[in-house]
Amino acid sequence: MNKLAETGAAAAAMRAAPRAPLRILFVTPECAPWVKTGGLGDVSAALPAALAQLGHEVRVLMPAYGPLRSMMPGPSATIALPAFGVWPAARLACVAQAGFELWLLDCPSLYDRPGGPYVDENGRDHADNALRFGFLSHVAASLCTDDTTWSDWSVDVLHANDWPTGLAPAYLSAMTPRVVGPHTASVLTIHNLAFQGLFPVELAQTLALPADWLQVEHPGLLHWGQISTLKAGLRHADAITTVSPTYAREIQSEALGFGMDGMLRLRADHLHGILNGVDREQWDPQTDKLIAQRYGAGDLAPKAANKNALQARMGLRLDSGQPLFGIVSRLTEQKGVDLVLACLDRLVASGCQLVVLGAGDRVFEHALTAAAVAQPRQVAVKIGFDEVLAHQIEAGADCFLMPSRFEPCGLNQMYSLAYGTPPLVHATGGLADSVRDVTRDPEGTGFVMPEPTVAALQAALDSAQALYRKRTAWQALQRRAMAQRFEWSASAEAYVELYRSCVSNAAVSGLNAPSASPCPA
Repeated sequence: MNKLAETGAAAAAMRAAPRAPLRILFVTPECAPWVKTGGLGDVSAALPAALAQLGHEVRVLMPAYGPLRSMMPGPSATIALPAFGVWPAARLACVAQAGFELWLLDCPSLYDRPGGPYVDENGRDHADNALRFGFLSHVAASLCTDDTTWSDWSVDVLHANDWPTGLAPAYLSAMTPRVVGPHTASVLTIHNLAFQGLFPVELAQTLALPADWLQVEHPGLLHWGQISTLKAGLRHADAITTVSPTYAREIQSEALGFGMDGMLRLRADHLHGILNGVDREQWDPQTDKLIAQRYGAGDLAPKAANKNALQARMGLRLDSGQPLFGIVSRLTEQKGVDLVLACLDRLVASGCQLVVLGAGDRVFEHALTAAAVAQPRQVAVKIGFDEVLAHQIEAGADCFLMPSRFEPCGLNQMYSLAYGTPPLVHATGGLADSVRDVTRDPEGTGFVMPEPTVAALQAALDSAQALYRKRTAWQALQRRAMAQRFEWSASAEAYVELYRSCVSNAAVSGLNAPSASPCPA
């Protein structure tokens, strides 16, 4: 049998083989409820859990940041990772069961420090982020090898997420077929292309990067004279996903490609958009223990009690006659906070109220706080994050504002739909994929701005206020919103099909894979 026929026969055999559970290593810089700065933390908890519910073996690997070190077991229950080459000594341990296994990478010199996962207590990037996340990526790739002494668990799919783990598929690709299992495949998910992991070229030795990667063309990871860990993943992953179909198209354009659009067009055949889901165990007004009164589409009356409770907690005037708008967001220009501020005076003058929960750019924090001081009965702001308040805003607000200039997926608009709190969004990314405009579609589920401008936001706010006064029509809108289903099970099934395709392709290509240089120490 010639090699072409041999390859074809192997592919046919794999397609005919029983669909055994997959072994998936999900590597991430954050995972809720332990560490969360945004949607990635939620996805890193919900997607692995949904994959495990489908019968697959999932391990989530993340750093043991300072607060998590108390969860680490004693030395006898951990795997020691000795120092070698540029990489420091560390420990690896399974510390929790949450449907999937949570694995913590413990290296105090890199992860035990004040601040968040990416920035210090003063809001500045940790100076050694390249090494911190390069090490996480290298450990993830090493766990996929056949000859590692760390674990006897064979990995089918390495799933990396955003720039902090972008080097994982690259390190994996540099390992020889002798040590990488023929079925090991890699997937990289882009949660936000705006963050690209850019570092000086001088750090190449620190990251143990092969010399031929220090170029722009394949297999290079240089991006405008800097190392880009995200570009490394885009170059080397077997498949690339984004968190919504629309965003997968948008990032291939110059406008939203952030300089990576050429690379993404080059790899368009490997680029897939899979819409995120909602964890209904956490976000369901019929079972939510964090809100004042539970309710459902069949009985919307208790939602009024949630509005009153939110107004009372935030010191707002108790008023059921005017709409209360809610925001739970990073306070940045990307999220359209400047547009909200530009419309705020008119919103307040009309008698409406606004509750904001979030943190971000200091200029927006200060402007919103000043508005709350000036109009304390109509505007309330809490800087920071509060999980309980986030649920109470979803349940108590009448309309949720999310006028993002771009939004890879977004989760809060899906939470809002589930809570009968029609979202007001800009038609971009996952917002366009999950919300239909009630002013144009009789089966609409929210309000959609065609462009991210002050005029478009003001028009959408006017439409929301006008419809709110028509109680029957507003309640019909709420029920249509609550009928939408964005389940993680559907998203997980789409990922599984993609995983299987990648594993099959990796196995076939492994039959005649050329030799490669070992991954440098």
